[in-house]
Amino acid sequence: MESPADAVTMVDVRKTYHVGEPVHALDGVSLSIPRGSYTAIMGPSGSGKSTLMNLVGCLDTPTAGSVSVGGSDISTLDERERTTVRGTEVGFVFQTFNLMPRLTALENVALPQLFQGVSRAERIERAGGLLERVGLGDRKDHLPKELSGGQRQRVALARALVNDPALVLADEPTGNLDTETEAEVLDLFEEFHEAGTTLVVVTHERHVAERADRIVHLLDGEIERIEQLDGAGEPESEPGTADGDQGAGDEPATEQDGDR
Repeated sequence: MESPADAVTMVDVRKTYHVGEPVHALDGVSLSIPRGSYTAIMGPSGSGKSTLMNLVGCLDTPTAGSVSVGGSDISTLDERERTTVRGTEVGFVFQTFNLMPRLTALENVALPQLFQGVSRAERIERAGGLLERVGLGDRKDHLPKELSGGQRQRVALARALVNDPALVLADEPTGNLDTETEAEVLDLFEEFHEAGTTLVVVTHERHVAERADRIVHLLDGEIERIEQLDGAGEPESEPGTADGDQGAGDEPATEQDGDR
């Protein structure tokens, strides 16, 4: 059941692709993502991570079940309505940054507001403030090609936050960054999370996932387990519990907020 405290609610979600034989990318997934939480999604290739992100990001619709984002059941919306929800409720951060090459950092961050009817003055003020918060106040007029990878990812994070979305989805956000820059970007994620931003990070890197409050482990289109973490990237576990086994830090999906 959907709760006002949840940014996302998925109930018995199934997504099947028909390419020759049917492929069940998600097979009965139920998951709640509370507002203000920090969730990591992990799983091997083909486990359903990208499909889950596309559904939560209103980029696709389920074959069966329901997906509610910011209180709207996207399963019942047409494309225009989903676009509206996507533009107001979801911010995206991608591994490849996806910045507009001919726009400055300020213009890239301000761009999503243009589609929401925000005045130019408000767009510039909001975008400039976010660039200041991510440490790029002196790079507002630089094009993406004039920025380092870490700086471009900071611009992408500011852009994701500019419409004050219900949640921010990050897909392998540190995949193209060196170790030092990766740590700086993850520190920024934590800073915004502590300020109340709901974060969902899809990653295959354990150390990236351990920055979250919990890790949702996917396998073959199902939630294998939900692992609760005990702050500062340190997972709770019983001494001697093997990695991957259920310990004090793992909760069965069937007992976690009704999750599968």
